[in-house]
Amino acid sequence: MSSNTACPENEKQALLNFKKGLIDAANRLASWDPHHHPDCCRWIGVVCDKRTAHVLSLNLSLPPWDEHTDFKSYRMSKLGGKINPCLSNLKHLRYLDLSNNAFEGLLPYQLGNLSNLESLKLGAYPFSFGLLYVENLQWLSGLSLLKHLDLSWVNLSRASNWLQLINTIFPSLDELHLSACQLLPGPSLLNVNLSSLAILDLSFNHFTNQMDVGWVSNLKSLVFLDLVGNDFHGPIPDFLRNMTSLTHLDLSSNYLNSSIPDWLYSFSSLQVLRLPSNQLHGDISSAIGNLTSLNELDLSRNELQGKLPRAMGKLCKLRSINLSGMRLNQDISRILEILSGCSSPRLKSLDLASCQLSGQLSDQVGHFKNLTTLYLSNNSISGPIPIPFWQLKNLKELFLDDNSISGPISISLGQLANLEWLYIFNNLLEGVVSEKHFANHTKLKYFYGSGNSLVLRVNPNWVPSFQILYLDLGSWQIGPSFPLWLRSQKHLEYLDISNSRISDVIPRWFWGLSTQFKHVNLSRNQISGQIPYLPGGPEIFPLVFLSFNNFSGPLPQIPMGPHQYMIDLSNNYFSRSLFHFLCHQWSGTFSTGFLSIANNLLSGEIPDCWIKWQSLQVLRLDGNRFTGKIPSSMGTLSELQSLNLHNNKLHGEIPLSLKNCTNLLAINLGKNELDGNIPRWLGQDLTSLIILILRSNKFGGNIPDHLCALSSLQILDLAENNLFGSMPRCISNFSAMVRGNGSRYKIIEYIGYNGPPTLESASIVTKDQVLVFDKTLNLVRLVDFSSNNLSGEIPKEVTSLQGLQTLNLSQNHLTGKIPESIGSMKSLESLDLSQNQLSSSIPESMSSMTFLSHLNLSFNKLTGIIPTSSQLQGFNESCYAGNHLCGSPLRGCRGSGKELDVRNEAKEISKGQEIN
Repeated sequence: MSSNTACPENEKQALLNFKKGLIDAANRLASWDPHHHPDCCRWIGVVCDKRTAHVLSLNLSLPPWDEHTDFKSYRMSKLGGKINPCLSNLKHLRYLDLSNNAFEGLLPYQLGNLSNLESLKLGAYPFSFGLLYVENLQWLSGLSLLKHLDLSWVNLSRASNWLQLINTIFPSLDELHLSACQLLPGPSLLNVNLSSLAILDLSFNHFTNQMDVGWVSNLKSLVFLDLVGNDFHGPIPDFLRNMTSLTHLDLSSNYLNSSIPDWLYSFSSLQVLRLPSNQLHGDISSAIGNLTSLNELDLSRNELQGKLPRAMGKLCKLRSINLSGMRLNQDISRILEILSGCSSPRLKSLDLASCQLSGQLSDQVGHFKNLTTLYLSNNSISGPIPIPFWQLKNLKELFLDDNSISGPISISLGQLANLEWLYIFNNLLEGVVSEKHFANHTKLKYFYGSGNSLVLRVNPNWVPSFQILYLDLGSWQIGPSFPLWLRSQKHLEYLDISNSRISDVIPRWFWGLSTQFKHVNLSRNQISGQIPYLPGGPEIFPLVFLSFNNFSGPLPQIPMGPHQYMIDLSNNYFSRSLFHFLCHQWSGTFSTGFLSIANNLLSGEIPDCWIKWQSLQVLRLDGNRFTGKIPSSMGTLSELQSLNLHNNKLHGEIPLSLKNCTNLLAINLGKNELDGNIPRWLGQDLTSLIILILRSNKFGGNIPDHLCALSSLQILDLAENNLFGSMPRCISNFSAMVRGNGSRYKIIEYIGYNGPPTLESASIVTKDQVLVFDKTLNLVRLVDFSSNNLSGEIPKEVTSLQGLQTLNLSQNHLTGKIPESIGSMKSLESLDLSQNQLSSSIPESMSSMTFLSHLNLSFNKLTGIIPTSSQLQGFNESCYAGNHLCGSPLRGCRGSGKELDVRNEAKEISKGQEIN
């Protein structure tokens, strides 16, 4: 192009009009300025003919996002808005690439006027699914010269004749990408005209019938076929059998459920074979040795099993192997031996995670000198880390987590200068880790080492050579001093130094780092000092775990904005009011899903400003010194699943507004001074309740029958109140206590954004002990009505609760018999009916209660012989005291050779009656 030739004015105006309709947050098109850059041929993304200056190519695409790219910056770089039809004025355009942006709206049919176009790429890809759409594809008929067409993630659901049109219009098409276009299967093609088509991508279109794409078998020039993410069932499609020219075949993420067919092993031209995330079974045939061109093999996340065949060692061009999830059940040293043949010099990626591997890592690992990624997670590999690891100079990612690797961390790992990811957590590693282990790790970004018995011993003035993003040293011995070297880490986003024996005052500079945190876990140390504000910056959603420390003073301030997703400040010494923490002056609402300030020294009333916390799912304020009433604004927490206000000094009635919290699964209001009747709406409106604990309050009235509507209830604790009347006969409606199986609700774990599970816990009184349950809480089945003023008989319906483990009706005024069918409660481990007025004999059926380990029937009016069973005779005499009973473990019965001294026994009985 001569220096005097500039792009035509009409083409410049077309580009400027196109720019006007765009959203360009990153100012990518800054050079499109006619005042500073009048020649549009010099604008970014524009290529002109060197002679005529007509615009030949417009390329404003972005590369696909990957995990090493900052997502926020990538998202901002995307161009948005609508595609202006004025682009059709670029009559000489041959290449148009707008892919990987965020355009929206109707794709203009005027693009069909670009008759010289050879390549059209509009693929939006996953971050912009369905924003672009077309009414029909008839406009494509003007693009007969097209060789490359990419409409991926453009909604083509209205273009039902897509296949027939493309087959008719584009006889010269080389590449066709229609990924995630919501394509509708059309009639089969009788004559396939796409004779030049070499690359075809129909992934993520949810085709269900394999014959919907059976026409591809007639594409004689096809070498690349991508059918990822459809809904194919059954065997690997048989129409592929004769497509032996394929070099790339990807059938990932379908529902294929056969063995790998023998004919597939004959595809000697195949370079890439991807079959992960299906339901393939059987083993890998030794015929795999015929795939001599293979450089990538992915069979992960299937149901394959069996040994790795020796023939794998003959695949000399292999660069990537992924067999994760395959049940190899093989020694790791044997696998390394097989793969250390001709392929080992070329192999760059090896993934054998979750393959049921055992044995020890051998020195043969040093043969794989070009490895960049090695994944051996979640196996049973034992022994030390071998010294030859230092030879893997190119290694970037090493995952050895969740094994039984033991001994010290080899210094050889410190020589891997290219290492960026190192996962060694949950092993049996022990010993001292020093600066030498990290001496050459200048590129280290992700280090996970928790769950070992390691000691970090470094110079107090150590400045690491790395700038790490994610650091997990949970359960390492780091203390007693707070690690000062953390101050040098300017990009730290994830920090876990929990349970690391730190007993120091937290330095002020640490909170200066915290604005970049997405996750910080300092829990289970003895760190003291005050916290001025919680971590978190703009558009960051951190998880903050500071529990089980010695932090004191007022609660920290929360930064402006809805940042904290999970906050756990429990088990510290925070004091004063909750008001300044909760009732923020910021006008918006918080996105916090989990908030625990349990077991501190907080006092005063609970503020009535919960309307700012609409996202809360778990709220724990238990174990403090709160007074006053439960605030009515808690009823605005419509997402709330767990509410724990246990062990405070709250009074008044349960507010009616809580009936609006219909997602509640667990309520614990025990050990307060609440009064009034138990509300009927608990059973009418909160129908998903699994845990209801109201013990140790001042509730009066009857136990409402409406509670029986809570069919999912597993724990019902109303002990130590002033309840009267009879037990509800509808108690048999507690289906979860009848079945005894685990809850269908996930109340035990609250899993936050990219963080560890936080366990629902409760203090349960069972077997005369107060036990704290968390991990096994989902298995507990309990009814406790003890220490009330209940009267009448024990309803026989209670014996239908065959999954119940603890039943405590003690210290009431119950009369009548123990139900004869009580023996059917086979799961019962603890039964306390003491200090009532029960009469008659102990039912014979109790002799079959083999799980019973705690029994108290004392101080009733029971008579007769204690039934014979190893269980009942094994209890202490005190379990039967204060009755008219005889037989082991008490003294014998008159007339049976086991004389009962009635006179001596009568004194004990009269004492029991005085108590009743």
